[in-house]
Amino acid sequence: MATANKNLSAYDKTTIPSANKFRFGIVVSEWNHEITEGLYSGAVKALLDCGVHDSSIVRWNVPGSFELTHGCKKLIQQGGFDAVIAIGSVIQGETKHFDFVCSATSQGIMDLNVQTDVPVIFCVLTDNTLQQAVDRSGGKHGNKGAEAAIAAIKMAALGT
Repeated sequence: MATANKNLSAYDKTTIPSANKFRFGIVVSEWNHEITEGLYSGAVKALLDCGVHDSSIVRWNVPGSFELTHGCKKLIQQGGFDAVIAIGSVIQGETKHFDFVCSATSQGIMDLNVQTDVPVIFCVLTDNTLQQAVDRSGGKHGNKGAEAAIAAIKMAALGT
């Protein structure tokens, strides 16, 4: 397991560019709400810790992870964002639905990164169990939301 020996919340502030002038959009899936809220909290906490102003963080909700691409696209079209974070959680079930949603979501977010000048950060957990998702959204492995926020800051700084 890739995160077994890594704390997803850990970062060294001395290696992170100044973020106080950046504006971030966060699109959050409502599906698996308990997981996505944990990821969102981790992302916001890290952004604020790195100097982003509360008023420079905009949140939009979408029904599920499949809809993240469209939500991110609309947010980018609104303009004024230095980076967007797509937050979702897809947990393996008994059907192939998991595979289709994960594939389409990752492809859609990649497409946005190719088609626009605004970086879109992939913060979508694709876990086999609910416990794995809990462990990565503020549990024993830290918070993937914090890791995504740091990636968003670093990518936003590329454009400056």
